[in-house]
Amino acid sequence: MTRRDAARNWQHIVDTGRTFLDEGRPLRLNEVAREAAIGVATVYRHFPTAEALLETLARPGLEKLVREAEAALRGDDAWAAFAGFLVAGIDAQLADPALQPIFAATTHELPETAELVARLDALTGELLAWAHTAGRIRPHVQRADVVRLMCGVVFAATVHAAPGERPGLTRRYLDVVLEGLAVRA
Repeated sequence: MTRRDAARNWQHIVDTGRTFLDEGRPLRLNEVAREAAIGVATVYRHFPTAEALLETLARPGLEKLVREAEAALRGDDAWAAFAGFLVAGIDAQLADPALQPIFAATTHELPETAELVARLDALTGELLAWAHTAGRIRPHVQRADVVRLMCGVVFAATVHAAPGERPGLTRRYLDVVLEGLAVRA
């Protein structure tokens, strides 16, 4: 097999995996192989586990969130930067079903995923520290609280809602969370 064939197979597996996620289907490598019409051994050679494929699918979204957090830190207003990044995180999770399982996982298969998640955690911590320093957020709120609240907002808006209702619900729930986190002048 040539490198070109290997690259084409890799991309076809990724595209098929994306279709599975977008349709809400479980990411099972044997089924991905069957639907992609690629040998199971080839799929496993590229992606030894379903988690490795999931993390590969999530990577562009994680990279985009890192860029958005870095841009938020260059802003002028701590609260607007913090809240804006949380909105971006919520929107990203709604747009890409690969992200929420990555955020919920305690370990990651691929080193790149672990690095990106660690970078996002650090950036979230920096945004939170900036909001604390500016006196805009309750002092007892920690980074882990923010991460859990964001996962909770997405889960609450997706568990019992039709897809078309989810963006409005997540914004409403996020507004409630932000209202609770903010310090009043």
